Amino acid sequence: MTAQSRITAVLGPTNTGKTHYAIERMLAHRTGVIGLPLRLLAREVYDRIVALRGPSVVALVTGEERIVPERTQYWVATVEAMPEGTGADFLAIDEIQLCADPERGHVFTDRLLNARGQHETLFLGAETMRNAIAALVPKAHFLRRERFSELIHAGSKKISRMPPRSAIVGFSVENVYAIAELIRRQKGGCAVVMGALSPRTRNAQVALYQNGDVDYLVATDAIGMGLNLDIKHVAFSALSKFDGRRMRPLWPNELAQIAGRAGRHTQNGSFGVTGEARPLPEEVAEAIVENRFDPVARLQWRNSRLDFGTPERLIAALETHAEGELLTRVRESDDLHALKSLSGLPELRARIRDSRDVKLLWDVCRIPDFRGISAAEHAGLLERIFGFLHHGGRVPDDWLARQVRRIDRTDGDIDTLSKRLAYIRTWTYVAQRTGWVADEPHWRAQTRAVEDRLSDALHGALTQRFVDRRTSVLLRRLKQKESLVAEVNDKGEVTVEGQFVGRLEGFRFRQDASASPDEAKTLRQAALVALAPEFHLRADRFYNAPDTELDFTEQGGLMWGEHAVGKLVAGADPLKPGIDAFVDEEAGPDVIEKVRRRLQHFIDRRVATLFEPLLNLQRDETLTGLTRGFAFRMVEAMGVLSRDGVAQEVKELDQEARSALRKHGIRFGQFTI
Repeated sequence: MTAQSRITAVLGPTNTGKTHYAIERMLAHRTGVIGLPLRLLAREVYDRIVALRGPSVVALVTGEERIVPERTQYWVATVEAMPEGTGADFLAIDEIQLCADPERGHVFTDRLLNARGQHETLFLGAETMRNAIAALVPKAHFLRRERFSELIHAGSKKISRMPPRSAIVGFSVENVYAIAELIRRQKGGCAVVMGALSPRTRNAQVALYQNGDVDYLVATDAIGMGLNLDIKHVAFSALSKFDGRRMRPLWPNELAQIAGRAGRHTQNGSFGVTGEARPLPEEVAEAIVENRFDPVARLQWRNSRLDFGTPERLIAALETHAEGELLTRVRESDDLHALKSLSGLPELRARIRDSRDVKLLWDVCRIPDFRGISAAEHAGLLERIFGFLHHGGRVPDDWLARQVRRIDRTDGDIDTLSKRLAYIRTWTYVAQRTGWVADEPHWRAQTRAVEDRLSDALHGALTQRFVDRRTSVLLRRLKQKESLVAEVNDKGEVTVEGQFVGRLEGFRFRQDASASPDEAKTLRQAALVALAPEFHLRADRFYNAPDTELDFTEQGGLMWGEHAVGKLVAGADPLKPGIDAFVDEEAGPDVIEKVRRRLQHFIDRRVATLFEPLLNLQRDETLTGLTRGFAFRMVEAMGVLSRDGVAQEVKELDQEARSALRKHGIRFGQFTI
């Protein structure tokens, strides 16, 4: 580090542009390194710098990914994977308040104490770190950044009342899935973001939300770490989480880190609670709004000056007590636990001859337990890998191929795919270690390809389960008040915005029965809005259709082609039946009246044709007296009378009367008239 090297702590709440500032500062130097808290975030920053400087000078190094061009100038890494000894002009550590994290804090504290750029060093994070940095890094200057927008406390809201562009935060996979299921039923769907997702799956899920395919995001606290999303409201579904050892309440500053994701740049944001979460205490809500928190009192620390003489000396070095009031020794982490387990095995112990073997054992113990099955099973896997590396210097190709092949399957549900993704991460990590496999480019590409396939399959499974594409598309278009595009094919199948919603049978819409009750309401609303012009077009076509296209059934149904469009109802006169048109009310009174009138014309003409003699008989003014009475009886009986019932009237008709009736086609038979 040069004499004029400047150390600056850039502190402030979320949405202050700290990461953006760090990227600008890094690119102002010839070389630089930036350490980020999440693999997801490292990938996002890497993509941003590649867009500005091109891929030939930017490296990405995480536990499971290693892209290092020959002419690398800028290194983007997770804090754990930051390269040492690059002698870069610039160095930055993001989310420096993670020095207090019980799991990973010791790594951040080590970088705070020991990592420096030749000309400039930046520590980015929360204002709560100011006192600790001032005490531990006396040369540090401080730069406070203010939030671009206001953060407003909105209290408690039901999930069903959640405004669009909301993120609902849960702290367990089960909780996230249950909320996502509820939102799919009520709102058409949501994207899911969890820390355990691969960057590829997470990016695909985020794209669903950012593109507006869905209006809701259900996430774990992974969204609290600098993921830039267009969120207007953050709702906590719980206020405590399992931290790997126990359930504990979230500290106000942790809640603020997540709540601060609401409101991007100058757009104000709001936060609150939902579901079973109790209301936030007033003082906590105020502290979040005003970004006022207790300073970080203790930083997690682990000795980084290790002694590889023997396993015992290494363990002793790792268990060295911290000095000073600000530093506290980290609780026993997974890698130290694994080291103690393995160095206690007599067979493995017999293989350790010198410091190189101890160093190798420690490197193997640092393979993260991505699978999270059990400490004993993880230790068994590490023992196997150490055996390979110690004996042959490499993990054998055939053995590694079998492990990868077993995982390379894209069938199964969300949980199965998530487990396989966790498993492949172990082998991606192994392939990234220099010298651990024979053909490094092959295995890095192979494990990455399997991860990509599983990531795509998991994205597909999450989308299928938590997004009702049809409902979300239609809800969005209805909300935008745009005119929806409906199409009706020759089979009567109705699609709105390309989504199948049901069938149009005549003038009645039959909704797709596969929709849930919540979806059904949206489908019907969207379909009828979109079908309004179709109803009018169809009514015009029907009104001008020839009578040959219409028919009636024995039961009185009125048909247009194969669709029932109405039925006959009793009128005041048997020869003047009324019409009941089968038209959806939503088609509007004009369409209903047009269909009714057309059917009335059709029936009037059919009656006129089929009952012409009776109608003429009814209208004949020349018939008088007894003849007129007999004609009336004939019309009333629809043209057929039993002779027995009218024997007396027939006797009384003279020849002139009979002749007048015969002109209308009446026949006097032996039994019927």
